[in-house]
Amino acid sequence: MFTRKIIRGTLMGLTALAALASVVGTAQNATAQETLKFGHVYEVDTPYHRAALKASELFAERTDGRYKIEVFPASQLGKEAAINEALTLGTIDIIYTGVAYLGQSYPPISISDYPFAVRGYEHWLNYTKSDLFAELSQEYTNVTGNAIAGLVYYGARHVTSNKPILKPADMKGLKIRTPNAPAYQMFPKETGANPTPMAFSEVYLALQQGVVDAQENPLPTIKFKKFYEVQSNINLTGHILNSLIMLVSPNTMDKLGEEDAKLLIKSLQDAGTEASNEIVQNEKELADWFREQGVTVNEVDRGPFIDVIAPRLKSSDMPWDPEIFERLQAIEG
Repeated sequence: MFTRKIIRGTLMGLTALAALASVVGTAQNATAQETLKFGHVYEVDTPYHRAALKASELFAERTDGRYKIEVFPASQLGKEAAINEALTLGTIDIIYTGVAYLGQSYPPISISDYPFAVRGYEHWLNYTKSDLFAELSQEYTNVTGNAIAGLVYYGARHVTSNKPILKPADMKGLKIRTPNAPAYQMFPKETGANPTPMAFSEVYLALQQGVVDAQENPLPTIKFKKFYEVQSNINLTGHILNSLIMLVSPNTMDKLGEEDAKLLIKSLQDAGTEASNEIVQNEKELADWFREQGVTVNEVDRGPFIDVIAPRLKSSDMPWDPEIFERLQAIEG
């Protein structure tokens, strides 16, 4: 009897030790999982947010759960300037940001955001895979330390207005909202319009109240922000092919080490490709969708607009050497 009590007590002790070991092991595994922060300014129902979530999923799979990416959409970690600063400080690990914003640190990389510098989606896609983009990316990294994971297609920007815009003269005197960057202001300035910088969140109300006459954005953005509700015409000027860039903090790259950093970059690139494909498909379908909503969608001969802008792109005051522009134009597409 006494022996059975000893055995039973021993077994209970071993069971308790096993349970404790399991709890400790679980706690250690939880501690070992590193969480990265991905901050961006886009809403949860955009392809960009879905791509960020996909990147998180891929990176977790490819690192056997050692890493988790927590995604903070809709400016939860701050607007674009704030998240760029946080990336430099290392308090955010990954962000989306605009090409024009990168140009503040290394001007030549902004070239793809200038009007008619990129001819169309195929040209854009080939540029993202080119030696030129790789070199510009490396130079930007040399200046800032931030690592460029890749470009994500944002869409071709078109002018919306309450009248048809079919030729450069139709732009004359138009008060048009633009982002506050030279790349976006060149098109309206050169065609005689008045570019009016304004926070993105204020544009709908400004259009509704007539504070501005027009704005310009890609078709998916025009739909998502409901600008078609307060503008009667969408004019397919396609004057800029916009990109987002996925950036990784240098602190994060160092912390991950070479192999895991490669896995992170690959996960971001693969997810970004999915988002780009979705945007391209949306662009193909949206013109008809807008027409079904009663909006006038105007096909535009871009040739006369290109003729107005082309001399400026080759002028000496552009933020790139002429050789860079010539290399961009030599890319197929």
